[in-house]
Amino acid sequence: MKATSRVALFGGIYSNYLALEAAIQDARRRKADALYCLGDLGAFGPHPDRVFPLLAAQGVHCVQGNYDESIARELADCQCGYTDPRDNHFAQISYDYTLAKTSSHNKAYLRSLPQEIRLELGPLRLLLCHGSPRRTNEFLWESTTSTAFLTHLLHTYNADVIATTHTGLKWRRSLANNRHYVNVGVLGRPENDGRTSVWYTLLEYSPAQGLTIEFVPLVYDHQRLAREMRAEGLPEEFVATTLTGWWTTCLEVLPGKERKRGRY
Repeated sequence: MKATSRVALFGGIYSNYLALEAAIQDARRRKADALYCLGDLGAFGPHPDRVFPLLAAQGVHCVQGNYDESIARELADCQCGYTDPRDNHFAQISYDYTLAKTSSHNKAYLRSLPQEIRLELGPLRLLLCHGSPRRTNEFLWESTTSTAFLTHLLHTYNADVIATTHTGLKWRRSLANNRHYVNVGVLGRPENDGRTSVWYTLLEYSPAQGLTIEFVPLVYDHQRLAREMRAEGLPEEFVATTLTGWWTTCLEVLPGKERKRGRY
């Protein structure tokens, strides 16, 4: 495991290369020792191949999300875990577009990604994965995930800190014995809060303060992203989310408490 003291963690990029570029610049400005992406490089947005050169040039280490595995293996769908027909309809549009627009070279890169990365953050054992360490497309929601279950995951997978993404909503929980769970949010789309900013997470360990977790809001050129989405023929429902900050799809999976925070 590689030892470090300050890391930047990016959740689902969803082809939002403009937000990824802004996040890299911001994390470097904040002097992060290393940058990591927790999977789902494609989906939702335009021009998926534009993400890969940025990751390579900046040395961003990635784990494999469910979307990445599906694109890499050219599966029939994204393995996103939706059950609602409407959500699956839009997910399929996004998946078919991303599959067609991702080069064979980049598909090979996605096949090479690990399903987890382990780090030492000071004395803490940090486990990075996509949905959860037991299942890539598992949804862990703040309102429905018990502290006992998170404690079980940390014990079972020999970690002091587990960081995931997949849900699109950032949250954290501190547990006994200096253990922590954190969902790092996503760069790919807003957080269903009526704001157009997106989020990434900084983790830092110092002997004086222990672990600090900072959710970083990120402003990027969302108007440009929306124009490019329209030019590529992506659904207006996706464009509306980018421009308004409210989710119009992928709502069925949200627990009641999280859904009530949104407009729809």
